[in-house]
Formats: sequence, structure tokens, C-alpha cells
Amino acid sequence: MKVLQLCNKPPYPPVDGGTMAMDSITQGLLQEGCEVRVLAVETDKHPARQGHLPDTYREATRFEAVYVNLRVNPFDAAVAMLCGESYHVKRYVSHAFADKLRDVLQQEQFDVVHVESIFLTPYVPLIRKHSNAKVILRAHNVEHLIWRRVARSTRHGLKRWYLKHLSLTLRAYELEHVNDYDGVACITRNDADYFKANGCRRPIIVIPFGITLPGNPDKSIVPQNGFLYHIGAMDWMPNREGVEWLLEKVWPVVHREVPQAHLFLAGRKMPERWMQAHIDGVTVVGEVPDAQAFITDKQINIVPLLSGSGIRVKIIEAMASGKTVVTTTMGAAGIDYTDGENLLIADTPDDFARQIKRLLSDTTYSHRVGEAAARLVAERYDRRRLASRLMEFYNERLAK
Repeated sequence: MKVLQLCNKPPYPPVDGGTMAMDSITQGLLQEGCEVRVLAVETDKHPARQGHLPDTYREATRFEAVYVNLRVNPFDAAVAMLCGESYHVKRYVSHAFADKLRDVLQQEQFDVVHVESIFLTPYVPLIRKHSNAKVILRAHNVEHLIWRRVARSTRHGLKRWYLKHLSLTLRAYELEHVNDYDGVACITRNDADYFKANGCRRPIIVIPFGITLPGNPDKSIVPQNGFLYHIGAMDWMPNREGVEWLLEKVWPVVHREVPQAHLFLAGRKMPERWMQAHIDGVTVVGEVPDAQAFITDKQINIVPLLSGSGIRVKIIEAMASGKTVVTTTMGAAGIDYTDGENLLIADTPDDFARQIKRLLSDTTYSHRVGEAAARLVAERYDRRRLASRLMEFYNERLAK
């Protein structure tokens, strides 16, 4: 089977949740014997790191990237607002990317064009014109819900109004084009239910984020239960919003009652004010070259998400490594967890602090939750099994 994977940012090297999810699809399909070609958008925020691409990856995927300028243009944003268009989507419309996609489709026949995210769906008519391939949308999130939740939590009136406008136009676009595809592969059951409830008549499958299960851990390093961590890109608004909430409303309570506990914050684009701040019991690391090495000596993963959609890749990875995760209902969306058994849920500052203090005071319980989390991931989130299911979905669409 030949698959063209269109990515809204370079999927390799996988440096955040979105790129990890896309690369998981690439690697899983390759493992299952698919011929995969990757064509990606690169931007100032997400450049194509050609020097970081192994020869094996380049040869396997024939990776190419086209630069698209996604910097906010006030004039274009105003025009989109007046016309009722989604500026989020409109920014991805590029003559250069369209020309490259057209060339690829004219040079080669594909069975499936796998479109990563709603933002690249303006190119579906071009795909239909130049290819007989089935078009599958990989819905990482119900995108407008993220912006609606962020708008609700924004205090500044004008900014809140504009974010609400962006969410409404994005929702209108999502619903207008919900049946443009031959199938939809959602990351969570909640997202799939949303599409069905809002008029999607196309076949839908739930394919969560899959990982390659980690090997045997380094027994020489024992994770410290008193070390907590958060790792995530701080240029993704829900991450920044959640960490601000954690630092303002949760951590002061934890540190006051358990002063020996220590929180480590890592991730790219860390706000300078956090890097310069001196917060009791907190070390702000910033971007780390090796996430796995960073988390090795830490047992408790804190994921205080208050907005978002889709599934949190970092949570799945942490669980696979046997970490004990404390998150919100929003953060755990899409994961088949059992609260208190393999994941801990807390939605208020008091509850979040209480769960953390419980883990810090009971090391045996903390490690038991982490071990149960690792078993859950091994059973349900193995990348190769999920890729096999996705290929079955492709074949069913091809048979129609």
C-alpha cells in the first residue's frame, strides 16, 4: 500500500505531542510494510531540521518540506474576520505548498492520502483533482474546542472576544467540511462522538497515539518520589495556562506542607519570567536535549491541563515508563484509565494538591499506580497494533 502523509509541521524529529503523534503513524505504517511518503509544511515556529534527519528516515519516507509563512498578518486577519473565514485555516493556504503537492500527485499514484489535522484540508479539492487516492483525515483534536476553552479562561475582554471569534469560525469550517473525506481517524472516542453528533456521515475509527514500548529501564537510577516534573512545549497555550495555574494555586500549598518536594519544569519556549524567577521548590530547566533522560530520576508527572482536545502524548509516554501521573479530567481525555488505579484525576487546586501530597506521603502507592499505568499502555497503546488497525481501515475504504 502506498500512502502520502501530509503533515502540518515536520514530524521528525518528534519534539512535541503533535509531531510524536504524526511520527507514530509514519513509523507504524512503515513497520507494517506500507510505502510512506511524507510531505510537510515548515514554518518559522516549526522549521524542517534537515540536519537532524537520519539517512534511514529520509530514504524510507522521501521526506520533503515546503515553507509556509504562518506569522500573523493583521490585514489578512481582519479580512478573514470580515468574511467570516477561519484565519487558523486560511494561514495554511499556500501556492508553494499546493504546487509541490500537485507535482507529487502527478508524479506518483497513491492508495491513500493521509491528512494530518484540519489545517491541511483546504488541499482536499486539489487531491481529488489529481489523484484517485482515498483521503483520510487524522483528527488530532476537535480544534475549535481548544480555542473556545482558552477564550473562556482569558481575562482581557478584547482578547477574549477575538479568541471566541476564532473558535466560532474554526467550528464553522470544521462542520462545513466534515464530510469531505473518505474516512476520519480520531485520536479519542470523545472526538469521534463529536464528529458523529455533528453530521459526519463518513466512516470513523478511533486510533489513539501509539508508542514503541520502552525496553528494560536502567536499574542503576531509582526514580525519586519527591521529584515531580512537567514537560511540554510552552508555546502551546493550554500547557502555559495549566502551568500558570499550577504555580499560582497548587504548588504553594504543596510546598508549604511538604517542603522537601521539588518540581522540575522542562519544555521549549519556556517563558523568560519563569526562567528568571526564584520559586521555592521549583527548578525551571527549559528545553532539554533528551526527554527520557530528564524524567529518569523523577517519579511523579504533573499535567495540569485546563483546556485542549485530543489525547496527551506526554501522558501516555510517562505511563509507559511507569511514572505516576496526576492530571485533570481534560488532560486524561481519550485515555482508558481508572482513577486511583493507573492515573490520578484532580480538577480543582485543592484536589490537585491533595493528590500530590498523597503520593508524596505514600511511596508504595505511588509506585503501584505507576506500574499499573505501564501495564495499561502495553495492552492498549502499542504502535504496531494500532498501525495494523489503521491499515485495515484504509483497506475497507479502498474496497468501497
